Amino acid sequence: MSDTKKTKFPYIDRDLSWMYFNHRILQEAWRDDVPLLERMSFLGIYSNNLDEFFRVRMATLSRIATLKGKDMAIDSRRAAELFHRISSLDNVYSDEFAACVRTLTERLAADHIRILDETELDDAQQHFVRCVFRSRISGFVSPVWLSKLDEFSRESDSHIYLCVELSGPGLKTDHALIELPTSTCGRFVVLPDRGDDACVMYLDDIVRYCLPMIFPGMGYTDFRAFSFKFTKDAEMEIDNDMHVGPMEKIAKAVRSRKKGAALRVLHDSEMPDTMLRLLMKKLKLDKLDTVQPTGRYQNHKDFMSFPSSCRKDLKYPDWQAAIPPELKGTDSLMQLISERDRFVHVPYQTFDYVIRLLQEAAVSKNVKSIKITLYRMARNSKVAEALMSAARNGKKVTAVVELLARFDESSNISYSKKMQDAGVNVVFGLDGLKIHSKIALITLRNGRDIAVVGTGNFHEGNASVYTDYFLMTADPRIVGDVGRVFDTIRKPYVSQEFRHLLVSPFNMRQTFVSLIDDEIAEARKGREAWIKIKINHITDEDMVRHLYRASQAGVKIDMLVRGNCSIVTGVPGVSDNIRIAGIIDRYLEHSRIFIFHARGLDKTFMGSADWMPRNLDRRIEAVTPVYDPRLKDDLRRTVEFGLRDNVQARVVDGSGENRIRQVEGETLPFRSQFELYKAYNQ
Repeated sequence: MSDTKKTKFPYIDRDLSWMYFNHRILQEAWRDDVPLLERMSFLGIYSNNLDEFFRVRMATLSRIATLKGKDMAIDSRRAAELFHRISSLDNVYSDEFAACVRTLTERLAADHIRILDETELDDAQQHFVRCVFRSRISGFVSPVWLSKLDEFSRESDSHIYLCVELSGPGLKTDHALIELPTSTCGRFVVLPDRGDDACVMYLDDIVRYCLPMIFPGMGYTDFRAFSFKFTKDAEMEIDNDMHVGPMEKIAKAVRSRKKGAALRVLHDSEMPDTMLRLLMKKLKLDKLDTVQPTGRYQNHKDFMSFPSSCRKDLKYPDWQAAIPPELKGTDSLMQLISERDRFVHVPYQTFDYVIRLLQEAAVSKNVKSIKITLYRMARNSKVAEALMSAARNGKKVTAVVELLARFDESSNISYSKKMQDAGVNVVFGLDGLKIHSKIALITLRNGRDIAVVGTGNFHEGNASVYTDYFLMTADPRIVGDVGRVFDTIRKPYVSQEFRHLLVSPFNMRQTFVSLIDDEIAEARKGREAWIKIKINHITDEDMVRHLYRASQAGVKIDMLVRGNCSIVTGVPGVSDNIRIAGIIDRYLEHSRIFIFHARGLDKTFMGSADWMPRNLDRRIEAVTPVYDPRLKDDLRRTVEFGLRDNVQARVVDGSGENRIRQVEGETLPFRSQFELYKAYNQ
């Protein structure tokens, strides 16, 4: 538990709580009731999350910890303490991770999937590996002599490297660096079967086996190769030159990220000390940076794409998204939406509803314009294709693209250029305010405009694995406020009044506080008062404080929090009435839902915002009230199912123990995602 300058109440630092969250993912990899290849995927997710955490959050703590000056002394000391605390926890989790990798590798072998290294190949497999190397890999392997590298400023931290020691009779020992071409060749190669066993090999070991082919005719007879990877500070330096356009600024900043300082190194524990010292000298680490000896292989995020070897029995069964009846016919979706609100809950229901709506708008003669916010887009985005089609059909199309969506900057720049070439008016948002809202507005000639408000991105890929809601409505109350959000983006200097939507940074914080205060007032009068929330993160101190006040007043608060959670539950006299669960399952919990008893009105909201300072104060976010009774019921069912979960839900209480939640009254196993899938497919 940690206190910040403002807090005088139980409060878990966001980064520490994130470590607890990521540990819940690792715990899923240990579960015997999860299919084996899904457990491998959880290891990959854990590893990938940790890489990004070090690139962003630990890099930030490191910068703060090294600040000089009396004014920064307290912040610097606290950042250093937190950095060391998280590093210690990371060491504990890393040992558990390594043990899990060993366990799952043994389980794979027991299920006739063997991961072989270069010393375990039979004659046929050796021939196969040499052929694969020559035909598919060798052209992408470009060794660099370590002596020629002054530092690792140009090398990418998204790759794995082999440091190779080469020696031979009469030759001095040399060292070379090989970047493994995983982006072009993949991390794993499926080998010819051996009897009943399917065989798989790391790309690392194929390169190890073929080292004599990489350094031919040079007299080297002995080769030793050891893997390592490093993580760089992902902060970008954004040029403030007024003469440079926003796309050029961000593109330049992305390039600057590649030159960020290394702050974490993972290396094979068998690496010789002399080789390790050479690498450390090139990486120029400081005292706060992490150097962690690990196993033979690095960057286990590739477990997310581990070959399935046609073993569907070791994966979850395929779930087909439910198709709403109106998508099965040829009726106009815009006409259906004008009659009553429609919604989809992905991935239980198909995202095609949103795509079909945009495609219809692109060709409809009744549509004048389309406006949309795009934070992240799929690689082959059908959303972007529909927008470009609309522009070519003479519609006025405006796409508000967030160029600063972390790690998607290059993709967003590329799509922005394509859309501009097709005639789309691409807008890059506001300085200092990320556009994180998920909204669209379709303006019709007959005046019955349509708005879309989502909890997640207009992204087909995400919609297949992230749980999100998209509301499609012609309700003028919501449509009018969505239009005012776009007006705010276009003319930020003109004041807008939002009558129904909760919009950050304008009225969202105040409205949520007011809703909590109303529940407090009811509880103090001895009346029924409760709050139910499903959210990704809650770290904002003021919102945490208000929930504590509500708990102290007797308001019953039930929450589903997937990630960062700064609340400590069960503190006598402070948080007795707060219960929090976190669910990790086959889908990523992503929707944000807020329900307040409100004297029996059950005021219900959904949207893009978490309760973090950045979402409430430094981003354009949109949360919509839900008026349609069917959608209110659906949202409430989703929250209630999550609160009933006693299979995948873990207790989030600030301790980091993450024990499976026991639910009073639930005597049989209840798995919320499975129950929701069944409900949508009845």
